[in-house]
Formats: sequence, C-alpha cells, structure tokens
Amino acid sequence: MENEQKLKNIVKDRYAHIAEQGKAENAASCCGATTPSNKVYNIMMDDYSKTDGYVEDADLGLGCGLPTQFAKIKSGDTVIDLGSGAGNDCFVARHETGAQGKVIGIDFTPIMVKKARENADKLGFNNVEFREGDIDNMPVNNDVADVIVSNCVLNLVPNKQKVISEIFRTLKPGGHFSISDIVLVGNLPDALKEDAEMYAGCVAGAIQKTEYLQFIKDAGFQNIQIQKEKPIVIPNDILEKYLSTEEVKNFNSSDTGIFSITVYAEKPGEKSSKPKIDLKNFQEESTSCNPNTGCC
Repeated sequence: MENEQKLKNIVKDRYAHIAEQGKAENAASCCGATTPSNKVYNIMMDDYSKTDGYVEDADLGLGCGLPTQFAKIKSGDTVIDLGSGAGNDCFVARHETGAQGKVIGIDFTPIMVKKARENADKLGFNNVEFREGDIDNMPVNNDVADVIVSNCVLNLVPNKQKVISEIFRTLKPGGHFSISDIVLVGNLPDALKEDAEMYAGCVAGAIQKTEYLQFIKDAGFQNIQIQKEKPIVIPNDILEKYLSTEEVKNFNSSDTGIFSITVYAEKPGEKSSKPKIDLKNFQEESTSCNPNTGCC
C-alpha cells in the first residue's frame, strides 16, 4: 500500500490532530455520535469512565478494549503501555501498580507525549513516565517490564512482527502482556484497505486473526489466550464514502468480520524475586564486622 515510513507519518499526522481536538470534538465527528459520522477512530471504543484510576482529561476515546482490566497488574509492577496517547491506560495501570510501581508510556506523536506529561504533572504522579519513540524500536532496555499493555495500536504499525519481538525483548522472564487490537476474519474490499483514513482509523492496517496469533506464538510466547472478543461494525455512512450502494450491501452480507480482541500471553521463564533481608541477622553481622578487612 505505502512504504512503512509513509504509513507512520500518516498515523502521526492524524493522531496529532486528534490530540489537539480532544475527546469532545472527536466524538462529535466520529461513529457513535447522534449525527451521521465521518470518521472511523471512535467506532471501537469501550467505556473507561467506571474504571479505577480513570482520568477524563487523558481519555481521547481512541481504544478498542480495556486491556488493563485483564492485565493482572500487581502492586509494585513495572508496566509499559504501547501507544500511550494522552496517558489514560497508564494512569489506570498506575492505580493497580501503586506508588511503589512504575509505569512507562511510549508514543511516537510528540503532542501526545506532551499532553500525557502534562496530565501526569497535574496528578502529581512521579512514577509515571512518558517516552517519545516507536513501539517497533522501544526506547527501553531488555527485561524491564512485568506487564505490557496496549490499546488498539499494533494494527497501526506496518511491521507487527517487529513490535511483538520488541514486547518479548522488553518483558522480564515470566512477564506477560494483555493487548487489545483489531483483527480480521476474511478480506476487506480494496477501497477500504487502500485508504489512509481507514488505516489511521485502525481498520486498513489490521491483519488476519490467525496470522496475528501466529506472530505471537512464533515470537516465543506461551499460554496465549483471547481474554475478550467483540465484533466491530462499520456504519453505512462511513462505508458509503468508499463503496457503492451495492458494494456496501455485499460487504455487510459477506463473511468478512472485523473484531476487537484482547490477547494475553506470557514470556517463558521464572520471575526473579529480590531476596528478603533478615534485619536482625544483618545487624548482628554488621556489628561483628572487622574494619581492617574492609568489609564495613
């Protein structure tokens, strides 16, 4: 369709514009609004408003699931959010990991990173960090995260296998991910696959469900599970921008399905645990230490 960098630039430009508008303006021109829709970004969103840790200012309504709901985040965990946007999933994750944990959001749109940092500053969260970078080349060291989450982002990246390999690299042994994304069953009409707006709207860049799951398996993950699955229906007023009346009818009656799935998988290995220090023995050993030996 386009080369990888051109596709990335399309997505970056679209999401920079979305960040500048905010949720209210986006919703007014997206699917689900009371007036005919002309954008595809919000047709997949789930409602976060009842979720612990939810921050309204950080919710731009761009997700397709609630991955943090299924991510099994524990107190003290280090969590990475891929495509962190204005920070909503990071703040929900921070509620779960607590002040003693750490959350790192990664996004390649500068204005999104700026918006997320401003939101974190307003909340006073000093353990939530936002980094600008590509999720297929994460600005993160190996074996850093206990948990990785992402909400409707991998479908926007041309090289999905590279992203999955990066997830594997940055997770600790025994760590896991929970990712919501868009996948296909059957083929989209060419007019949808080749449209930039449909790509930025998470539809044209989606791949086959079986291929998506195979990429995860091939990367070395185990215990792969689909935690949630829901069909995505593109309203006719959007389809009619790309397809004739007859083509819309044929598409709606075809076997092609667009789905939001939340996938869980684990990186093999045992999680390392920090040894507990016996303070009593530590004090006894300290007092018996000989300074001449250099042990104190």
